[in-house]
Amino acid sequence: MEVEMKIKGLMIDPISNMPIIILRDPKTSAVLPIWVGIFEANAIALQIEKIATPRPMTHDLLKNILMGIQARVEKIVITELKDNTFYALVYLRQGERVLPVDSRPSDAIALALRTESPIFVESDVIEKAKNAELTKDAGESERIRKWLENLDPEELGKYEM
Repeated sequence: MEVEMKIKGLMIDPISNMPIIILRDPKTSAVLPIWVGIFEANAIALQIEKIATPRPMTHDLLKNILMGIQARVEKIVITELKDNTFYALVYLRQGERVLPVDSRPSDAIALALRTESPIFVESDVIEKAKNAELTKDAGESERIRKWLENLDPEELGKYEM
């Protein structure tokens, strides 16, 4: 079953100094952290902050191409968590045809933000993520999990490049 989630925030993991996208289910308050690269986080942050760039970024280009071929992003779905790696699909609609396209979650989210498309996560991915070792070091994994559980809502969204 797919669960619609919203971006709760984008922040830096204080342990690894890597950006994290925090997705949240508004109905249950379930949280899904997804660690991403700095460039992907920048693409997401630019859109969250509504910062216009002088030339189109890659995700803006994708949006422009989709508009040009009269297609739209119907939704994105984070479909799987395997070996601490998330997988996603971007569902493109062109007329009656729907085409699922393999994507990294960060790229799918960046495109969803630009096209105002909904973000979904498979419920089993949320469950797997709750039980996953977030790092190779079990002690560090537990520290990260406790940190995420105790996040101050005011800290979510504070993100500096």
